[in-house]
Amino acid sequence: MVKDMIRKLCLFVFIILMFSRNGSLGQVGDEAATAARRELVPALFIFGDSLIDNGNNNNLASLAKANYYPYGIDFRGGPTGRFSNGYTMVDEIAELLGLPLTPAYSQASTEDQMLHGVNYASAAAGILDITGRNFVGRIPFNQQLKNFENTLDKITDNLGAPDVAQSLAKCIFFVGMGSNDYLNNYLMPNYPTRNQFNGQQYADFLIQQYKGQLTRLYNLGARKVIISGIGLLGCIPSILAQSNSGKCSEQVNQLVLPFNTNLRTMVTNLNTNLPGSNFIYLDIHNMFQDILRNSRLYGFSVIDRGCCGIGRNRGQITCLPFQQPCRNRNQYVFWDAFHPTAAVNIIMGRKAFAGNQDVAYPMNIQQLANL
Repeated sequence: MVKDMIRKLCLFVFIILMFSRNGSLGQVGDEAATAARRELVPALFIFGDSLIDNGNNNNLASLAKANYYPYGIDFRGGPTGRFSNGYTMVDEIAELLGLPLTPAYSQASTEDQMLHGVNYASAAAGILDITGRNFVGRIPFNQQLKNFENTLDKITDNLGAPDVAQSLAKCIFFVGMGSNDYLNNYLMPNYPTRNQFNGQQYADFLIQQYKGQLTRLYNLGARKVIISGIGLLGCIPSILAQSNSGKCSEQVNQLVLPFNTNLRTMVTNLNTNLPGSNFIYLDIHNMFQDILRNSRLYGFSVIDRGCCGIGRNRGQITCLPFQQPCRNRNQYVFWDAFHPTAAVNIIMGRKAFAGNQDVAYPMNIQQLANL
C-alpha cells in the first residue's frame, strides 16, 4: 500500500514537472523531464537568426542584442541573448528530442559543452552576407557554417574523422534563415536589392544561394536537416506600425510567398540529389496563420501588438532595456516588434515535432529523429 502511494506520488510530481513551462518551476520541470526521457538523437546543431539566437551577438559590436532585462524575464537564466521572454522554438524542440538546451557557439569552448550540439544563430543574420548591415555586427549564414567547421575541427581532433562522420549522420541540424533577407535587406530603403529584383527574382536568387550553403552543410556531414520557412512577416508589430489601419500588410505577406514555395521545392530536390540526405520543410507560414486565426482557442487575446515595445502596435521601437513589459505575457502572440512570445514558440516547436504534412513536409521532426 505504501509503495503504491509513493509510486503514485512520484508519477504525479513527474507529470507536474513535465507540463510546467513558466517561471523557475517550469525550468526545473523541463530539466527533470529531459533527464527522464531517452535522447532521440545525439545532438542538435542550430543555424539561423534572432528567432533562435541564444546569445551569439552578446559580445559583438552590434545593435541586435537581447542580453538585457526584460528579455528572458520568464527564462530561468534571465537575459541570455534570446529574443524572447522565455523559450525559443528550438529550445522546445531540443527538449522534445530529449536533449538539454543547446549552448551558444560563443559560449561553448570545450568539447563537453558541445556534447549535445551548438547554436550558431545570430540576430540580423541572413542568407546574404550583406543582410542586416544596419545593425553592424552579426554572423551571416556563411560565417555560421565556418564556425561549425571550427567545431568539427575540435571534435575530430579527439574522436577521429570516421567516428565524427558516423555521429553527425545521426544528429539533427536546424536551419532557419531568410526573414532578415526581407526585413533587413529587400524592404530597407538603403539597400539596392528592390531595384535589382522583383519579388520572384529575389526569391529565386536567395534560394540559389541557400541551396549552395545547404549543400555545403551536407558535405560537412549533415544528413538530417530541418529547414524552417518564413512566417507572416506582414503581421508582425513592426510592419503593423507602418500602417494606420493596423492590419496585416498583404503586400509583405505576398512578397515572401515565392521564397517559401521555392524552399519546399528545394527540399524535395535536395533529398533527390544528395544521397542519404533527409531534409524536411517546416511551414512556419501555416503554423502562424493557424495561431492568428484561432488565437482564442490557443489562449491568446492580443494578436496585433507587442508585449514590450514603444509606439503604434508597440512596434515602432522594439523592447528597450528595463522597459516594463505586459503582465499577461501568455496571452500575447508577439513579445516585441519582431518576435513571438515563448508561449507561441512552444506551440510551434510542438507542431514541428509531431505535426502533419500541413506543417512539416515530408515528415515531422519526431519521424526524422527516428530514421
